[in-house]
Amino acid sequence: MTGYAAPVQDMRFALEEVAGLAELAGLPGWDQAEPDLIASVLEEAGKLARDVIAPINRSGDIEGARLENGIVRMPRGFREAYAQFIAGGWNGLPFAEDIGGQNLPWAVSCAVQEIWQAANLSFGQYPLLTQGAIEALSRHGSPEQKKLYLSKMVAGVWNGTMNLTEPQAGTDLGALRTRAVRADGHYRITGQKIFITNGDTDLTENTIHLVLARLPDAPAGVKGISLFVVPKLMVEADGRMGSRNDLRVVSLEHKLGIRASPTCVMSYGDNGGAVGTLVGEEGRGLEYMFTMMNNARLSVGIQGVAMGERAYQQARAYARSRVQSRELGSRDVAPAAIIRHPDVRRMLMTMKAQTEASRALAYYAASALDRAKALPDAAGRARAQATADLLIPVVKAWSTDLGFEIASTGVQIHGGMGFIEETGAAQHLRDARITMIYEGTSGIQANDLLGRKLMRDKGVAAAGAIAQFRTTADRLATGPGDDLATIRRHLIAGIDTLERATAWLIQTWGDDVRRASAGATPYLRMMGIVAGGWVMAISALAATERLKRRNGDAAFLEAKLITARFYAEHILSQANALLTPIMEGGGTVMALDEDQF
Repeated sequence: MTGYAAPVQDMRFALEEVAGLAELAGLPGWDQAEPDLIASVLEEAGKLARDVIAPINRSGDIEGARLENGIVRMPRGFREAYAQFIAGGWNGLPFAEDIGGQNLPWAVSCAVQEIWQAANLSFGQYPLLTQGAIEALSRHGSPEQKKLYLSKMVAGVWNGTMNLTEPQAGTDLGALRTRAVRADGHYRITGQKIFITNGDTDLTENTIHLVLARLPDAPAGVKGISLFVVPKLMVEADGRMGSRNDLRVVSLEHKLGIRASPTCVMSYGDNGGAVGTLVGEEGRGLEYMFTMMNNARLSVGIQGVAMGERAYQQARAYARSRVQSRELGSRDVAPAAIIRHPDVRRMLMTMKAQTEASRALAYYAASALDRAKALPDAAGRARAQATADLLIPVVKAWSTDLGFEIASTGVQIHGGMGFIEETGAAQHLRDARITMIYEGTSGIQANDLLGRKLMRDKGVAAAGAIAQFRTTADRLATGPGDDLATIRRHLIAGIDTLERATAWLIQTWGDDVRRASAGATPYLRMMGIVAGGWVMAISALAATERLKRRNGDAAFLEAKLITARFYAEHILSQANALLTPIMEGGGTVMALDEDQF
């Protein structure tokens, strides 16, 4: 397996030119987020990832997590790597200083998350879920819960989990059966949860579970669900850890990928009920859990970016070293490195362009969350939140779809060797596959984009995004050279296509909701493609300006401009092909009777 090197130069470029790092640093509380500091943060994170976390990726996949006498044991090297991770304060980057955090914008934290996920996706699960649990408790927990749990979780010495799914419920959370009974000022939790990432681990001193459960007198459906904090070890009022709570890991799942991340079947209340405390108000659990889920969905989108980057680095290194066949158009009959062959170049350019586009869009979405939190005016915060709400399902689904596709292309570049586990290309493919499923499948994200985000405001947020895209296209018209003109032409075509599809879906939804919903997934992909073209156009403009001012690495900036044009010609141009399945294909999706399948 090829080693990992964090693409710090491109990360900085995306943060500065697309996410607007300078603007974020000007908002209250983030004045320390200056480019030099952020560059140092990324460089140091890259070193830890390269030297400590990435080297145990392959061995962790081979060994896997294991359950021994009720305790989950991690593969060799993970405890030492995690100890270095928390000693560096990495778990607390986006959180407030009064609970031990570094108080940096989420956009910066997302860039650092990408480094952990690309180095070792199994390892990256620990900060991902813990940070989501911290966000949920920070916003909805009681003062007592915050005092007991947050500082330890921010430090990373305690990890957090999210307990939603049950065997009979799956995505239908209204069918949950886990029960919570009021008892002596707290609640007794009984039931079983499945697919619980990091349900137990020997990396941390304690595990803090956020558990959805139903009270005996609660109404049916999602309105009857409440959220509870259920620690593995009870925590006394003074912060000391007490006795073991009534919960256990029943088994670990045997998975296609991320084998060093324990996915647990959890049992609560085998001996009378696990002790839990209510988060917020009864009956609002799903609302509170969505805070954690939205956080996790953005982070999983970052995982898609990360797996694309890792697979690209692996394939690039192999293409440079693998010698096979003479170069087309050359008089030299000697075999050449396969990176000289046009079709391999096409595949590498596709991997590179899609990864850079998805990275820039994810960072922009994270910066929208930052603006929604910190802009001084309420109207600005509301607009930023609407943008984040619109983009998060796109980032989650489109980026993870791309991550898997890019990893598959990486296997293809390796040829037969890509099918052999020792090269590492197959592990990237296996690991990436889960990102399209957990925290809501790509189809669920598409339904969310269409049914909740687009229909909730009848396309107002989408119209705002499309207007931003057009403003960038107008800026391209004033730039020099054929590259910007070509990018502009394809961007305008993509914007026109997206606008047409959006209007059709809004009109059709009220007449035939099933026909409109049949186009949800191609619509999300179209939105991702066009939004990706938009951030690549911004990148092309910034690269052109920097080249003009001789500000930066000329080779990097020239490559950025060429990659943006490649994206426009090869990827953005695909948006129009999705109009037919969106606007015409819904009838055949639903046409067959069930027994005709």
